[in-house]
Amino acid sequence: MKLLSPWDILIIAGILLLIFGPKRLPQMGRSLGESMRGFKDAITDRVDRQDAEATKEQAQLPPAQPAPPPVAAQQSDPRERDTVV
Repeated sequence: MKLLSPWDILIIAGILLLIFGPKRLPQMGRSLGESMRGFKDAITDRVDRQDAEATKEQAQLPPAQPAPPPVAAQQSDPRERDTVV
């Protein structure tokens, strides 16, 4: 699905040239490009900031300590009073 054909773009460019004139059109294009660049930078900065905060939060969590290995119960030698006679 093609939105704009080359002829559509030429017609739009011609109308813009007639409305704004040859002197103002380059300035408008430049300001539009700067605006788009600023918007893109703001979006990527926001995403980068969120990633940095998530990394910072993960770094602040205490490290998970592994569970100590199970210790086998040691049996002591039978004592005299433990034996049944």
